[in-house]
Amino acid sequence: MAEAAALLAGVRRLHERLRARLLAAFEATDAEQLAGVVRDSEGDTIYALDRVGEETLVALIEEELAAHLPVVLVAEGVPRGRITLPRGARESEARWVVIADPIDGTRGLMYQKRSGWILTGVAANRGPHTTLADVELAVQTEIPLVKQHLADMFWAVRGAGVRGERWNRLDGERRPLAPRPSRAATIAHGFATVVRFFPGARDELAALDDELARAAVGPVAPGKAACFEDQYISSGGQLYELMMGHDRFVADLRPLMRPLLERRGEALGLCCHPYDLAAELVAREAGVIVTDERGGPLRAPLCIEADVAWVGYANARIRATMEPLLQAALRRRGLLC
Repeated sequence: MAEAAALLAGVRRLHERLRARLLAAFEATDAEQLAGVVRDSEGDTIYALDRVGEETLVALIEEELAAHLPVVLVAEGVPRGRITLPRGARESEARWVVIADPIDGTRGLMYQKRSGWILTGVAANRGPHTTLADVELAVQTEIPLVKQHLADMFWAVRGAGVRGERWNRLDGERRPLAPRPSRAATIAHGFATVVRFFPGARDELAALDDELARAAVGPVAPGKAACFEDQYISSGGQLYELMMGHDRFVADLRPLMRPLLERRGEALGLCCHPYDLAAELVAREAGVIVTDERGGPLRAPLCIEADVAWVGYANARIRATMEPLLQAALRRRGLLC
């Protein structure tokens, strides 16, 4: 328990220092420079902004965590997506695996459209069998826009709930912040989203979205909007929206589109990866229900390559309504066996 508490404190310090470094980069650098592509990695396209985050992340992990005990870091920007720190230590010596995304939501943040998020999860090291289900503590920190003066941070230890704070950049004040997932029983008049950020199978995903909405809230009434969607290009951001009561349902089903796209002779584009869900524990400890496409827990391996489908429900009543509709629609389309 003491070791976990020390790890949590170290991750929180790391997040605060990384947030400060990224804000300084935005204030000192032209947005077009930060939006430049520097490399195409196996997991994602890497922009100049990502490089700032990756380089800072490794340095801070070494200072805040690996200075006290060996850890395995899983993240983009390190050789083969994982590295044991301190350098020279063996992976078998590490008790913990740290999976991190220094900037989730790069595209919206680098154009100063919407906040990004620093995401970190810490799991006991079970070697290649370690998955998202093994994450024991997690921290999620908002990277605000330059013009924004408030930013949120949440942290959780498995089974112990979630805590949070809202930081004021102008005066340094920190106030406690409690997440409040929606208690609504329906998606009617609320936000419910089937993710379709990027080109590729958008037609199928939009058709699925319409089918779910019709089944859940009925046909469109003239001149009315029965529910809404929010294509927030950040998995961490979408989980934040769920746990703050802004959204009621999110389904990211992009990996399930592979067979459809293969039949069309097209490639599957960018999907959610495990590091995008590194802090998923925070949302669950806040009361959000997060599952895989079949309704089970997320058990994606801690790596940078795996494609992950996930579904988030604000509460059990929303799940009871939406999950049967979703799975029936996926089966009708041959997307879920």
